[in-house]
Amino acid sequence: MELPVVNHKDYVAKIGDDHKFPINKFGELAKYLIDQKIVKNFYNPLACSFETLNRAHSKNYINDIKNKTLDENAIKKIGFPLVDSVVQRSLVATGGTVLASKLALNYGIACNTAGGSHHANYDGGAGYCVFNDVAVAAHYLLDRGLANRILIVDLDVHQGNGNSEIFKDNKHVFTFSMHSKTNYPAKKSISDLDIELQDNLEDDSYIKTLKFYLNELNNENFDFVFYIAGVDIHFNDRLGKLKISDEGIKKRDELVIENFSSKRIPICGVLGGGYNKDFNKLVELHSLLHQSCAKLI
Repeated sequence: MELPVVNHKDYVAKIGDDHKFPINKFGELAKYLIDQKIVKNFYNPLACSFETLNRAHSKNYINDIKNKTLDENAIKKIGFPLVDSVVQRSLVATGGTVLASKLALNYGIACNTAGGSHHANYDGGAGYCVFNDVAVAAHYLLDRGLANRILIVDLDVHQGNGNSEIFKDNKHVFTFSMHSKTNYPAKKSISDLDIELQDNLEDDSYIKTLKFYLNELNNENFDFVFYIAGVDIHFNDRLGKLKISDEGIKKRDELVIENFSSKRIPICGVLGGGYNKDFNKLVELHSLLHQSCAKLI
């Protein structure tokens, strides 16, 4: 069977060719997955509905994004221009993670080719994150009784502060973030489990630390996992402060996915951050998530 992977052409928004965020990676990743025969076809998501978004975000914030009436400071905090294609991208990418979570329930494992917008909180966006797709999808599953104890494994180099804030009083969602201590956001929030990593950490220490905490998490009874597989931990990333190699990222992805897949816990993989100085390398690194998942289906 082929790995279920979600993609939509609208994942690539028009933010300007000189923008710091590598928006074209979403389209190029889709091409790469097809060219490398990792997948043959994609599942296409719909734009996320207002009702579904409203479980993780306030009515006012959703309307301000949809109507493009967000104030300038709030737009600046997000880092994207608030144009039609960014609004559409945010709705469709969030719908993509909801769809991928449903596919993971059906097939045991599934991935989006976007997602992991973990800095967005209930009242606003930040750090290139408009809507928090994982938080939205987690609420979607809980509301329908499709999951009861969800784990968010966030291995992006930046703390998943949006998820920890949204779920701080929710006993049905456990937030685990392993991130750079000195990186964005400057003021960290409190996850259920935060592991702060020192600058310039290399593969062996990183994998050893991850293995230890995965073993700790195995003592809990989770029935669904979201995995935010940010590749900004790479040594050549513009916004990372760690020194993880290609092989280290591959090992990390395999470790996480095999850990939960072997226990028959459904897992939904999303991209997370990646700002590599080498664009082609960035696409290749993001594809390691899908390659690791494809081996197990």
